[in-house]
Amino acid sequence: MKKIINKPENFVDETMEGIAAAYGDRLKFCDGDKRILLSNYPARKGKVGIVTAGGSGHLPVFLGYVGSGLLDGCTVGNVFASPSAGKMADMIRACDRGSGVLCIYGNYGGDKMNLELACDTVEMEDDIETRKIFVSDDVASAPREASDKRRGVAGMVYAFKVAGAAADKGLNLDEVAKITQKALERIRTMGVALSSCIVPEVGKPTFFIDEDKIEIGMGIHGEKGIEVRKMMTADEIADLIVAKLLEDMPVESGTKVSVMINGLGATPKEELLIVYRRVYQILTGRGVIPILPHIGEYATSMEMAGLSVTIMKLDGELEELLRAPAASPFYTNANII
Repeated sequence: MKKIINKPENFVDETMEGIAAAYGDRLKFCDGDKRILLSNYPARKGKVGIVTAGGSGHLPVFLGYVGSGLLDGCTVGNVFASPSAGKMADMIRACDRGSGVLCIYGNYGGDKMNLELACDTVEMEDDIETRKIFVSDDVASAPREASDKRRGVAGMVYAFKVAGAAADKGLNLDEVAKITQKALERIRTMGVALSSCIVPEVGKPTFFIDEDKIEIGMGIHGEKGIEVRKMMTADEIADLIVAKLLEDMPVESGTKVSVMINGLGATPKEELLIVYRRVYQILTGRGVIPILPHIGEYATSMEMAGLSVTIMKLDGELEELLRAPAASPFYTNANII
């Protein structure tokens, strides 16, 4: 195993210490707890809190979206492992400004179980109102008729953005939850992997892919995809993914969409742009209007090589929220016009 780390067991805490050292003017720990990151950006009293939680190893998800117009807080566990219910409860308490807290999380067993317990705890002990929304945008992980079984992947970034903007507008907890759920119903994602990743404390690849093969539809923790094929060109990958996404969520001519081409950790941005070029050609050829593209690393899997494509179908309300100002050390839309 070649990694630029110290001791594997210190990987997460030292990452968190690095974030605090680099961005301590904008982010802070919750009462010194290195696993709970809070926004230090100004926020008005009474704003609905927006939080998330999940395993480490996916930066900038989840930690990278704590900021202004995005998340108010995040807690992480070990690599690919859920944080505890106790830390989730502490995070929710720290992010409540009197109007309740919306919890957005990936559709994974540990995260769901612990967050449900945390919400029950703060509602009973602290009288904090909460709402829970799980992200399930990965079309490869379950059929459309069983969409509640689908994994949450890169599409959650759009959910964070929409929820954060809605909260900044002054919407109440139910209204923020409703618009975030609406956004998620209009988001689909699918990915491909060229190589595996190595969890530091495990010290060996999570799975194996032959040098001349590509895994279609794998999960961000190395979950099995839908098939393994011979290596494909960028255009062939784009054609395959877009066809799957549009089969699951038809997009009518004249509709605006935002497309995210997300690198999984070890794929150059040049390759992501080549894929976006083809996705753009396909969509515009159908009369669909791509705007507000997101191209880069938004939800990774350690050093996994590969990418995912997310399509978010917009209406006027969602476009306004996506365009609203947002900033964190890892995300800004200041250059989006």
